[in-house]
Order: sequence, then structure tokens, then C-alpha cells
Amino acid sequence: MAAKVCLVTGASSGIGRATALELRQAGHIVYGAARRLQPMEELRQAGGHTVAMDITSEEGLGRVVRTVLDEQHRIDVLINNAGIGLPGALEDVPVERARHLFDVNVFGPARLTQLILPHLREQRSGTIVNVSSIAGEIALPLVGWYHASKHALEAYSDSLRQECKPFGIDVVLIQPGIIRTEFEEDMPRELRAASGGGPYGRLAEALARRAEKATKASAPAVVAKTIKRLLQSPTPKPRYPVGHLARTILALNKLLPDRTFDAMVTKID
Repeated sequence: MAAKVCLVTGASSGIGRATALELRQAGHIVYGAARRLQPMEELRQAGGHTVAMDITSEEGLGRVVRTVLDEQHRIDVLINNAGIGLPGALEDVPVERARHLFDVNVFGPARLTQLILPHLREQRSGTIVNVSSIAGEIALPLVGWYHASKHALEAYSDSLRQECKPFGIDVVLIQPGIIRTEFEEDMPRELRAASGGGPYGRLAEALARRAEKATKASAPAVVAKTIKRLLQSPTPKPRYPVGHLARTILALNKLLPDRTFDAMVTKID
């Protein structure tokens, strides 16, 4: 497969870091973008390029796109991976923090996509990969704002896929399940901090303990390898559930009545 010019956001840790390294090892020209440069040093040593970027900064997004185009004269793949979580009951989380969440998880990737699309259309080819989550199809308690942002990203991606098809551009959603990342590791502490002392305290504690007891999670590499494979496909699928329990949880959400699913995910041991 010919080398593609790939821009990976959120490349300083977790799925983004693993994906940038996997694509570079496969021979692609990789630009890793993140707020922190130092954690991307391994990518630079592997022959990749690293650029500092805040996904919420208009100036920063434009600068990164210009850098890639000036140096490579094309962009073939955009992997919108940058994202944050926001644990806590919907009543407890300040709306200002929810707005910031949407800026990072939805509006930032959407603006970056807008900046790159004209070049993909001119090429009549390209792939946009939006890293969502199983949270894009299901709803769980005390992470509602995060789930809402991923639902929005999925709807955005579906419309984008329909709009881009005539131009030879593929739009693909990745739906990770339980993946071993900083987000998963920090969840119990952040959940207790946000809602542990209020009216949702019992549920927050139950969910935090459940997360702490969980022993199985997939490595970010399983997501990275899936992205590498889909870039090799002439007809990638619209969605790729990947990682521990991803397909199982999505299937249960579709098969179980709403109230049964609600009872399962809000059970307090």
C-alpha cells in the first residue's frame, strides 16, 4: 500500500499515540498533533512529525493544516481522536464544563475537518476517521455529558459520510469499548469528586467501585491496528466496534428493553 499522509490528533497518549506509532511503523507519513510535544517523542524518533495543537484553537488548527500541506503538499487521512471525558451527574456538572467538552469532542474535530475537506475534495480521495466510543450509541449514568458528545459526533459523522461520498472521501467511525487509557484509570476518582458527596453519591460510589474492580480492558493497540486495516480497505465499513465488550454492550443495548437496560447499568451492589 502506498504511503499516506496522516494527521492524528490527540497523539500524546492512549489511542492516538498507539495509532500514530502503528501507522508510522506501517510506512505512512504521520503527523501527531497534541497540546504536549514531549509525550510524542517516540513518534518523532520513529520518523514521524510532531506538532503542538489545541483542538479548541482556531489559529492552532489552521497552523497545523498549513504545516502539513506546506511540507507534504497533500493530506490523505485525518484521524480525529482528540477528546476528553467528564464524569458526574448531569445535575452536578457545570454547564460551562459541558460546553468545553463539546468544544473538544465535537466542534474542534468538526472545524479541523472543515479546514481539510477542500483539499480532500480536490484530490477526489481521502479518509476521515472519527474516534467515537460505544458511548455514541448507549447511555450510562453519571457520564451523560460525555455520552451526549459522542452521540453528537456519531450523528455528525453519519451526515458527513453521506455528504462526502460523491467526492471519493470515506468517513469512518471507530467505537472503542473498554480500553486501557488515562480516561479509564481516572474515572473512579473523578466520579467521586464530581458526585460522590451529593444526592447521587450512592450510585457514584457503586460505579466507582465497579470500575476499580474491573480487571479486563483492551490495550489501545487493538484500536490502532483496526485503523491501520481500514485504511487498507477500498471500501471501509461506516463503523468499527473494537475492544473489550464493545460488541457485547452494543448488542445488549439494542436487544434489551430500555427499562431492563436501565436497571442493569444503575444497579447498586
